[in-house]
Amino acid sequence: MPFVLTNAPAVFMDLMNRVCKLYLDQFVIVFIDDILIYSKNEKEHEQHLKTVLELLKEERLYAKFSKCEFWLREVQFLGHVINSNGIHVDPAKIEAIKNWDVPTTPTEIRSFLGLAGYYRRFISNFSKIALPLTKLTQKSEAFVWTHKQEEAFQTLKQRLCNAPILTLPEGNDDFVVYCDASHQGLGCVLMQ
Repeated sequence: MPFVLTNAPAVFMDLMNRVCKLYLDQFVIVFIDDILIYSKNEKEHEQHLKTVLELLKEERLYAKFSKCEFWLREVQFLGHVINSNGIHVDPAKIEAIKNWDVPTTPTEIRSFLGLAGYYRRFISNFSKIALPLTKLTQKSEAFVWTHKQEEAFQTLKQRLCNAPILTLPEGNDDFVVYCDASHQGLGCVLMQ
């Protein structure tokens, strides 16, 4: 596909999603031209890899071997590190958050909340913690950095630097859904 087309990435991602549709969220994740194949063990991974490669061959889509990585025990993907233990926040992002200076403008707060918000699923009560910062980004609000904002900023940094590892469900154990709602937001967590 020519690179001069501005919607080429979206078109290609749509194609890849249609091609891999049967296996998406079972053992395949597609992002533009990246295909991530994940498995619980080597035997399963061999079968998954064979399935995807045969599928690509049937569709006459070919991967450039020099851009492929096989049999990785750990992979960095879309700002996360994924391994057999689960999904982690990328250590480079943790370092950036750790070194983030106190915001002095609404734009700087938006920038911080943009990065922190990308990892919101790792932080229980993210919206509630971030609320004092979010309020300062509103045009109707005067920018006054108080103890509330400092506490919210430091709490988010601390929680992101000590984020848990998210894992896939195990076996047939029961699931529990924790929900909470208020006038400022809502949230829920699925736990096992």
